[in-house]
Amino acid sequence: MYHTIRATAYEPDPLHGPWREELHVLRLGEDLHTELSRIHAETRGDTGRPVRLPVRRLNSLLQAMAPGVIATGRNAGTDGRLPWLYGRETVPRDVLAPLIGTWAAGLLPGDDDGDGPDVEERLLAPEPTGPVRLPHWETEWADLTETVTSAGGTAEPATRLYNLLPEWVAFRLASRPFRARGATLRFRVESSGSGARLVSWPPQRYEHRRQTWYYSACLSITVHTVPFASRFRVHVSTQVRRWATQLDLLPHQLSGATVLLDTPLPWPEGPDRGYRLAVNTLGYDRRVKDLAWRRHSPAPLFPELDIVRRFPEPTELFGHPERWINGSGEVAAGIVYHPSLGPHSVGAGLMPKERAELDAWVEAGLSPVLRRVPDLTRVTRRNTPSLLPRSGSGAEPGVREARMVLQRRAALARALNGRPLQAEVFWQSPETRAALLSELPKLLGLGTGERMGPESDDTWRWHGDGIDILVRVRPAGPLVDALPVSRDRRRPRAVRFAEAVEHRCKLVAERMTPPPGDLGIVIAEIAGKERFAAAPDSDPKHALRIAWARQGWLSQFVNLSADADAALAHRARWTWLDSLRQLGAISPPAHRVGSGIPGDLQYAALWFVRHTRKGPTRCPVRHLVAVRVRPGDGPGTIEGWDAVRGEWVPYPRLLLQLAETPEPPAEAVRTDSDDDNTVSGEERMSAAYGGVQQRWQHEVERQIRTLLFQLRERPTLLLMDAGNLRQCWPRLRNGALARDMLGFGTEPDQRVTAYGNDLRVVLVRDANGREEVAEWYAHDSQGKVGFTEGVWGTTEAESRVFTSTASTPHTAAKLPKGLMKLIPTAQGRTAPGKTAWNPGQLEVTVLGCLSEKILAESNREGDPADQPAEWATLVHQLRYHDDYPPLARPLPLHLARRAGQYVLPLAGTQKPQ
Repeated sequence: MYHTIRATAYEPDPLHGPWREELHVLRLGEDLHTELSRIHAETRGDTGRPVRLPVRRLNSLLQAMAPGVIATGRNAGTDGRLPWLYGRETVPRDVLAPLIGTWAAGLLPGDDDGDGPDVEERLLAPEPTGPVRLPHWETEWADLTETVTSAGGTAEPATRLYNLLPEWVAFRLASRPFRARGATLRFRVESSGSGARLVSWPPQRYEHRRQTWYYSACLSITVHTVPFASRFRVHVSTQVRRWATQLDLLPHQLSGATVLLDTPLPWPEGPDRGYRLAVNTLGYDRRVKDLAWRRHSPAPLFPELDIVRRFPEPTELFGHPERWINGSGEVAAGIVYHPSLGPHSVGAGLMPKERAELDAWVEAGLSPVLRRVPDLTRVTRRNTPSLLPRSGSGAEPGVREARMVLQRRAALARALNGRPLQAEVFWQSPETRAALLSELPKLLGLGTGERMGPESDDTWRWHGDGIDILVRVRPAGPLVDALPVSRDRRRPRAVRFAEAVEHRCKLVAERMTPPPGDLGIVIAEIAGKERFAAAPDSDPKHALRIAWARQGWLSQFVNLSADADAALAHRARWTWLDSLRQLGAISPPAHRVGSGIPGDLQYAALWFVRHTRKGPTRCPVRHLVAVRVRPGDGPGTIEGWDAVRGEWVPYPRLLLQLAETPEPPAEAVRTDSDDDNTVSGEERMSAAYGGVQQRWQHEVERQIRTLLFQLRERPTLLLMDAGNLRQCWPRLRNGALARDMLGFGTEPDQRVTAYGNDLRVVLVRDANGREEVAEWYAHDSQGKVGFTEGVWGTTEAESRVFTSTASTPHTAAKLPKGLMKLIPTAQGRTAPGKTAWNPGQLEVTVLGCLSEKILAESNREGDPADQPAEWATLVHQLRYHDDYPPLARPLPLHLARRAGQYVLPLAGTQKPQ
């Protein structure tokens, strides 16, 4: 058993002091900003509204082609006085002017006779002639560890460091090669919206099945804060970047793929360090009906700046990706792989030994300005609830599964409360039908079912121990066919989708009636979403969920498998487990934390659903979901909050009500534009979004206060995902947090006991797609590395932030911890083909509890104070609700998040009164 885990995160080293670097800073300046804004406004034919310059493509172009540019500042397109470019050195005027001029020419109206204004010429004109002048570079010293400490004790970096520091770290690391086992990897820098990446270049090769597959090491670098921590952090995560060389799709099916271009700088006297890869997007443009560079890609401007070299055309790159990844002349290009592009023989992920080697290389490269964050140690040995002993604990074979069967059956009987349960199974393959009928009695220990009715009506019944289940199985037929969505692009996409949904609802209504006892579940076998990629919005999954919900049925889906599927029994098992979850037939685990947890504790969880116009129904919506779990309280163990009626309702009824979510108001629709990348969309949003955003934030905070009032009658643990809920509750931002306090709107913080005498509040956070929580690996004094499960913390006595790690699920391949994929050993030639699954860490922040200070301020000095580590352990154990892989989040929060799958508004629908 490991006793220490290590995060791949770094913080400013106090022994070194400030990390001061000389920066070269360029601002657009008032004159240039005004002139470019005028040109842009004239091009759009609108001079009445404020203009936000579309500088994203220019920023990408400068980062790719201007020697010395390291990062771009935020909001430079709105104010010429703000810092725009940060450089390691100044970029000569005769280099910068063609870049800006080439970009600015794209803002001008078409000019076939060539007499239009020459922006580049005016930029290079000697001062002060001409209305447009190229601004001067300024030099300033900056502390790359500049920190401001919030009132709650959280260290926050200076705002510009979120963009600047990852780039600076990336270039610092890229200056040194990574060497291991006699091989060398060299890295290039790839800029991203939230940080920077290092990509090993040229790519590695893996020969498999007489084909060559390409892959690289990829390190993502981001800056983050940790609640109440005295220093901010730089997270460095490691992945395998795979490159697509065989595209199993047609051009019109490519919505967007990232392309990295490797090209030398066209300036003969400029310092070409060869550290940068230019980021572009390749996709099908329906306006020109062909492949094109999209989303602010700088690639279309390269041929105008460099007339010597040949750059790939979109159709050429799509047709011959392997030719370009190996280079044509001095130019190379790689299409970043995505599963939608077809299969790939290189597996994703790295094992901990190789991650540890890269981590050591990063540590050496960042010393002495940044140091590794301290390792975490165990705070408890009670890793699992009492009803879930470890499979290797010495129990007799079958004892563990027998416990789980009894627990599931009791939970289902409690949820049914004497009512019958009817399940409708719509199948497409006989194998899936057989697997579903086989796995249900195994999960509940019900024995052989009884076949009911004539053979044409294939119905099975299981009865006993207060459970009466009727399962009817029949072919799916046209119910699961692709949706017939109109292709009339003159009408809104959401309206066309809603019409197709209504058509499918009529078809369902013809074949279904409400379930007996108002409790029923439909399981449907449907094709995977890739089968519907050729026709946008044709996937019937969401339409069927809406249709069945209108008839009073819950719904669960299992994907159709084209080949013989060895995991079919496993998928059938989890289909039924998810069905039981929707029925509320699930029991919270009985914790074994200790006496510090109240015996009558209830759990509450909040999840905020936000869909844009790119969401499942093409209709934007914002909706707060609240779930309450009361262990041992009979049929009402799991409930959801009905905001309309102001009452708690059974979890299944909550799901059906969420499916009736009404269409959002018009102002909300306007703020979620169909094309969020267009300048006009940005301007509309900037004009309307502020007021709308404040209104829905105020409304959500009002709902949360109402919920807290409804929970006051007994001890409550409130669980929230910080990365999810801070969208609607900004005071959950790390820099706004204070121990044992809650804040709403602009009001002063109040003690948690003001919202309930026995209220505890815990925030959890995962990587959230932005590397907010660092990667990790376990290690010991003998040099071994691996994975382990448990609750971890620092040695600080007042610590409120802990880490929960879970074991690798048994569905993941059991690979050696020392497997090397980036530089395979002689014994591991097939290592690149292995998929490495790494459990993430869940950050657990005990924001509010009954600390000694809170008890004293509440005149309760005689009550025992809470131990934050115990509440973190309780949250960790709530991830183990069944005998299968631990949940990504504690059970109540998992239930609230999954309930969000039923928030499916339709354009033009109205919620029944």
